[in-house]
Amino acid sequence: MERTSFEKLRIYRLSEELSDLSWNIVLTWENFAKNTVGQQLVKAADSIGANIAEGAGRNTIPDKKRFAIIARGSLFEVKHWLRRAYVRKLLLKKEIPLFQDIINELTPKLNAFINSIGKNKTTNNLQPTIH
Repeated sequence: MERTSFEKLRIYRLSEELSDLSWNIVLTWENFAKNTVGQQLVKAADSIGANIAEGAGRNTIPDKKRFAIIARGSLFEVKHWLRRAYVRKLLLKKEIPLFQDIINELTPKLNAFINSIGKNKTTNNLQPTIH
């Protein structure tokens, strides 16, 4: 399957890393933690990339921007659930820097992406490649 334009974006690849990291760590938690904080964390993390992808498939600049902003909201939600997981001692010390590294790179890049929508051709033409 050929990659579409959004799949080449660094923000999309980072969102996948964050999503997979969340999934793999939550799988190690006990059921109660998994079913409460864990599900919320994974859903929020998955939502970042999903909204980047959905926005790429939209035809108008306002729609593209709206979905990118929703992705940023999901990123902030991930930060919330990670704070809850940390306070509730669900995260191991070695796991915290893994999340921090991705989030510290993704946050400013996603903000820059949002600000660029409507200003250049790259973000305006994020359409699947059809062959």
